[in-house]
Amino acid sequence: MTKSVFEIIPGVGPSLARDLIILGYTDIDDLKTQNPERMYERLMLMQNSHIDRCVLYVFRCAVYYASGGRDDDKLKWWNWKDK
Repeated sequence: MTKSVFEIIPGVGPSLARDLIILGYTDIDDLKTQNPERMYERLMLMQNSHIDRCVLYVFRCAVYYASGGRDDDKLKWWNWKDK
């Protein structure tokens, strides 16, 4: 099976890559201007269920990465938890 382009983003594996595709994204550049909270809320609406907040943290990290962020600490999804 071919890896998704999204899997080069730290913290994004096959499952989260599928979620990004479900949300309509086709390329990492598509994430640059996105709001991670809205992405998370849309995914919950689309799946009609609660989704673990860890997905939100990975979305935050993914948007940071797509926007050119390369700080090692910020490329760890768990550093995007709510304060």
